[in-house]
Amino acid sequence: MNIDEASVQERCTDAVFERGKNYRDDGRIRRLKRFDDTVTAAVRGSDVYDVTVELGGDDIDARCPCPYAGPGECKHVVAVLLDVVHDPPEDEIERVNAAIGAVPPDDLRAFVRDALAENPILRERFLARFGEERRSIDEYRVEAETLFERHARDDSLVTAAIDFSHLFDLAEQYRTRERYLAAATVYRALFETIDDNAERIDAAHDHYTTTLRTALDGYVECVLAADPSNEDLAQYAAVLEDRISKHGVHTEVFRRGLEALEARR
Repeated sequence: MNIDEASVQERCTDAVFERGKNYRDDGRIRRLKRFDDTVTAAVRGSDVYDVTVELGGDDIDARCPCPYAGPGECKHVVAVLLDVVHDPPEDEIERVNAAIGAVPPDDLRAFVRDALAENPILRERFLARFGEERRSIDEYRVEAETLFERHARDDSLVTAAIDFSHLFDLAEQYRTRERYLAAATVYRALFETIDDNAERIDAAHDHYTTTLRTALDGYVECVLAADPSNEDLAQYAAVLEDRISKHGVHTEVFRRGLEALEARR
């Protein structure tokens, strides 16, 4: 997809556009790589944010783990898009494809095994893409809960915007293979963990609210896509009913999700 500065500006507010432009001009982009239609970059702000931009298709799909919850893209994404416009990165796909074609199959398998052994997140995505098993809801909850513990201050409060993107990516891998209930399990672990930790969240509230809603929407969409029986649908609805019964800060969000499921009955 061809982009220019005007199209980037249309994707954000004027204030964010200026901040993104300043970020690029100040050299805050630490690295920027392109592989086919995917651009990845690290942008230094209050933290270092890993930005991913998909340029294929009719639209731009951009992801950044920063806590921005306003309209349009954040300044980190804008900085990356402007860098793509003014200094297009070399596409590495041909070089990689040529290397893959030249590697003997056994050496390629050995490389993949080594990479998967060293990177548990990549390993999990690989299994979601090509394997048949799936992890339990409790295992995903532990992983999400561990992220909260890792970002908690000494008083147990969480002020940072936790990056849950690898779990969303995992769910997307399942959805791509139409393994909707496996994806729903990941989404459920996300929204339940955020809801359970609501009282610990002391900043970046918009980030967590948006993340919970996105996970809940994914859960509802995947449950419906699986076309369960009314009996099974009732079990998935009971998950949201349980959340509503807790009368927490996200009660109304869960109520809307429940209504979407019940409309299917």
